[in-house]
Amino acid sequence: MKSVARQRLRVVVLGGGYAGTMAALRLAPYAQVTLVDPSDRFTERVRLHELAAGRPVVDHSRAAMLHGTGIEHLAARATALDPDARAVHTDCGRTLLYDRLVYTLGSHTDLRSADLRGTDVRSADVRGADLRGTGPSGAPARGPWDRAFTAESAVALHKRLRDGPGTLAVVGGGLTGIEMAAEIAESHPGWQVRLLTGGVIGAGLSARGREHVRTVLDRLHVRVEEGRRVADGDDADADAVLWTGAMTAAGGLARDAGLDTDPVTGRILVDGALRSASHPDVYAAGDAAAARTPRAGALRMACATALPTGSHVAGAIIAESRGAAPRPLSYTFFVQCVSLGRHDGLIQSLRADDTPRERVLTGRPAARVKEQVVRNAVRVLRLAARRPDVVGLIPGIGR
Repeated sequence: MKSVARQRLRVVVLGGGYAGTMAALRLAPYAQVTLVDPSDRFTERVRLHELAAGRPVVDHSRAAMLHGTGIEHLAARATALDPDARAVHTDCGRTLLYDRLVYTLGSHTDLRSADLRGTDVRSADVRGADLRGTGPSGAPARGPWDRAFTAESAVALHKRLRDGPGTLAVVGGGLTGIEMAAEIAESHPGWQVRLLTGGVIGAGLSARGREHVRTVLDRLHVRVEEGRRVADGDDADADAVLWTGAMTAAGGLARDAGLDTDPVTGRILVDGALRSASHPDVYAAGDAAAARTPRAGALRMACATALPTGSHVAGAIIAESRGAAPRPLSYTFFVQCVSLGRHDGLIQSLRADDTPRERVLTGRPAARVKEQVVRNAVRVLRLAARRPDVVGLIPGIGR
């Protein structure tokens, strides 16, 4: 009697950022993988502050990254999910059926939290937009905007900076705001840069870490205004406003399809193995997942958590395909890396639960470490394309 070959597992991955690309690459030898993302480029999102300041390239050919893996890249957007039929509807007209869905649509800056008067805020929804200045259809994206920008609109912001000089208000004292303010002040000294934050700058850093950030920003002539809440664009009182606060998960598709999501963050509620709490044939990773581990607690949105969670989802699906129960995610925090221009930085030591230790590395050595960490993220993805079997052995990435 002839044996019947077992059909390969059909896996659809939504989103081609760090988490989605990692999951797709690790799954490729074991499943029929379709990666849905409108862009033909993989963008290093952790370098957007460099792009705003004038770095020419922060993206890579997706075709080259996926070459030889067998992964199908569908350059489209998912428009609806049908969990009952296990189907994904896309804006190119294709409907994709899946056995397992990996939801890694990431996050974006939520401009609904700001009333940026004088600006077409509707055009500021750049989720999935090509960061080189075109929209998903290839037509020029709307913009550059009159005054309001986000990290996602780094190309338009750089054009505005070249048209300067003037005054720039960076709203938000988190790491994105710090990196943007330092990078732009260093590369465009003709601009007067202010950093406005409702709390303290770098709230998640240690006292030593915050002090170093303040010292560098002062040296770069960035005026820091702590305890300064900005209600709208006019309140910022600047020629250009860079909004870096209010990151929100792109969980709308999941919520509309009936998946359980966190009502505050919009992230998909998952179990320890990163399966949807309501639909176990759906996995979530990266910024879209409300993931937590016993030692780390809730995982924040970051490249540092996207790669390990994307890798873990792949390992869990592989285990399932072999009849084994997926293991729970094991993850702890170690360090936080901050760019302070091209010649300075901060490496903040962390406890397992993401709280800061007093130990820090600063200056040029920190800048070099930060650069290597950023480069290693892409190196790991390239390794996953060549040797997906060894990725799970890499410390910090895991299974």
